[in-house]
Amino acid sequence: MEKLMTERELKASFDEAVKEGHIFVMYQPKMNHSTGRLIGAEALMRWRHPEYGLQYPSDFIPMLESNDLIHRADLCVFEQVCRFQKSIMESDIRPVPISFNMSRIDMLHDGYIEEIEAIRSKYDIPVKLLHVEITETSAVGGMELVLGVLNKLHSIGYMVEMDDFGSGYSSLNVLKDLNVDVIKLDMRFLSGDIGGRGGTIISSIVQMTKWLNTPVIAEGVETIEQADYMKSIGCSYVQGYLYSKPLAGEDFIEKLRSFDHEPAAAAMHLISEMDAGRFWDPNSLETLIFNSYVGAAVIFRYHNGKCDILRINRKYVKEIGMNMTEKEILCSDPFAGFDEANLKKFTDTLERAAASYDEESCETWRTVCSKICGEDKICVRTDLRMIGKADDEYIYYATVRNITSEKKRFGEVEESERKFRMASEQANVYAWEYIFATKQMRPCFRCIRDLGVPPVVENYPAPLFDSGLFPRDYEEMYYDMLKKLEEGQEKAEAIIPLTVSRIPFHVRYTTEFDETGKPLKAYGSAAIVIEGEG
Repeated sequence: MEKLMTERELKASFDEAVKEGHIFVMYQPKMNHSTGRLIGAEALMRWRHPEYGLQYPSDFIPMLESNDLIHRADLCVFEQVCRFQKSIMESDIRPVPISFNMSRIDMLHDGYIEEIEAIRSKYDIPVKLLHVEITETSAVGGMELVLGVLNKLHSIGYMVEMDDFGSGYSSLNVLKDLNVDVIKLDMRFLSGDIGGRGGTIISSIVQMTKWLNTPVIAEGVETIEQADYMKSIGCSYVQGYLYSKPLAGEDFIEKLRSFDHEPAAAAMHLISEMDAGRFWDPNSLETLIFNSYVGAAVIFRYHNGKCDILRINRKYVKEIGMNMTEKEILCSDPFAGFDEANLKKFTDTLERAAASYDEESCETWRTVCSKICGEDKICVRTDLRMIGKADDEYIYYATVRNITSEKKRFGEVEESERKFRMASEQANVYAWEYIFATKQMRPCFRCIRDLGVPPVVENYPAPLFDSGLFPRDYEEMYYDMLKKLEEGQEKAEAIIPLTVSRIPFHVRYTTEFDETGKPLKAYGSAAIVIEGEG
């Protein structure tokens, strides 16, 4: 029969509870909701009195803390965890990391880390199989103490998890100052409907932890809706009654046998050159370079076909923004302005960059809207590189350039060339350019098509005299005309019989000069002599 014991009764029976194993450990699995695999477990302290039955942790743990007994109780739990891990190691089962709780009082107790190290050495347990859990509230009012303990634990090789994150009032401060390895997110923050303001805040926390390269475990997950929601925002690790209640040792062993295992991976793998902390530091050299020297730049996340902008610099706003504010750009959907073809071209480039780990480029058209300038279609050249990934989520760094005016000018030139080709077809005109320095001649498409001239003629005009396209009896005259053009003559012309049929053509040249007046090129044309001309 269970009875709620008084503080006096609990205190009086404590020594016997430690000696006889009335204080014992239960294990709650930690799971990857995406893969259904086991990643670890948490050791939870329980107390079963032989006469009064199971006592609630919410009743006996405050008593242990107020009477300075929690230190002994935690050591008792830690030894049981080590003994349990030893039995697993000696069996045919692969062990998983088990986390144990370290209270603020433990941290204040001189020599506590040395005591747990003595126990670990006694059972010869690899430090990677034991994780330390501290609570967020441990740091309140004693950050220097906690930092010292964390540094000591890390120097030994322990992974440190922050328990109950989000339940206190200093969460962001703690996240900023404490270099923990895993964050356990308190799902009580999502009480009531999934999503809403709480969901937005949790989503933001998950994204921040990815930039800190810190995995997140959602603790207290009870429903499939909660687990699916957490997975949708990038947190696949869960602990709670959805998968399992806390289990006795023998029952947890059955879990170990029946579930595949996997290690908990860091949330976001950044490329080795990328220091996320310094990049977000407004006073760092990385930020100075990003804002001042790299041109228009953006950092964005790509996940499940969707994209959202994380950071832009001032030049990006000027290059792309059409008088939009930085806030408007950050809150917009970057893919909204793409048509289907340009969106595919852009996402294909993202996939190439993810596969190559190198810079990839593309040119895409998109529609940009602003309250001031209205709507416009622009062409953007993007040079991008993947700088981080986690499962199917990717972080990219990109520089961009608005090349709309260049594209429009190119289009105008193409249209002019198209019209010229149509006109030259009707007028039987052949055209080419001659580069003085290299003696290269580049013919028009009609020269290539009708006369068999190669796309580039080296040592012009010798090959055309050799082929018979130019008559040998005009060779001296033709070389003399080119020499005068190279010496600075602006124009030259002559009637020359061309091709083996010796058809008379009116050949004209116009010289192009550089800014110093030196001849660069000569543009030539040949048109069939109309009867009566010349």
